[in-house]
Amino acid sequence: MSLRHRDAVQLRWLAAFLVTGSLCVVQIVHAQNRGVYPLGMTALNPGMLPDAGVTYSNQFLVYARDRAKDNDGNTEPVGGAHSVRMDMNTFTWVSDWSLAGMRYAAAATLPFAWNSLTSDVNGPINKGNGFADSYYLPLILGRTGERGGVRVQYGFLAPTGKFAAEGTDNVGSGYWTHAASAGETLRLTDSRRLTLSAFELYELHTAQRETHIRPGDTFNLDASLMWQVHRGESARVEIGPVGYLQRQTTARSESSGDRYAVNALGVALNGAFPGHRASLGLKYFNEFANRSTYEGYSLQLVGAITM
Repeated sequence: MSLRHRDAVQLRWLAAFLVTGSLCVVQIVHAQNRGVYPLGMTALNPGMLPDAGVTYSNQFLVYARDRAKDNDGNTEPVGGAHSVRMDMNTFTWVSDWSLAGMRYAAAATLPFAWNSLTSDVNGPINKGNGFADSYYLPLILGRTGERGGVRVQYGFLAPTGKFAAEGTDNVGSGYWTHAASAGETLRLTDSRRLTLSAFELYELHTAQRETHIRPGDTFNLDASLMWQVHRGESARVEIGPVGYLQRQTTARSESSGDRYAVNALGVALNGAFPGHRASLGLKYFNEFANRSTYEGYSLQLVGAITM
């Protein structure tokens, strides 16, 4: 996948992240069992910025969970299933000037979500769909070199999705979130076919309206090791292992109880088509050894085009 296409997708992945705050609302309003970053979104090439200009990218995300884990990692009966589907639309602008090698960029993501929480006994419990919480990155600074790049960012989630404390059709989190993040990408070989990437993001949540509960803050880490298996004029293809983890770092404002932990490994396949200025990618993650949260898998389909 080309730098322009892949990295535009990464910015949208970043922008997508806080939308998953709706997960905390969909399941139990007064509970917290996940952070708000859609895990795995920025596993590929997070240190790189795309070329100057405007890029539109779209990602369709599916998160499905049918297992619950207690604080010791033991599996508990769920008696139902939980799934979230999200369609992310991101517009990214990158400047054509730099200062001391650093370039400036900004991005905005407009998401739509479909939530489903069902019980084997009671049937549907929560089903919400529509425009979800939007995410904005007003500050992106990146520096790119021959062997990789680094990027630092500040963004915030705006609670634009529907939310009511006792609602059964929420698609929003009901609170603002500030996020500081950084991405690093390193080409490990002279041929630049092997790429190691890492992305770190820290979530700082504000109090949720109506409940006045402040969710615990969260640390997120995505990573990948990708090998370019084909490099041609019309297409470039890479494949490799990907993974993510998430840790709750502080307790909720009214509680000092258990804190969630999420882990996953998977595989990614990416293809770029330079002649069409487009790209497509597919990622699959399987979660394991989670604590104090649900456990399942994620399937992510992404596409981007440069205008």
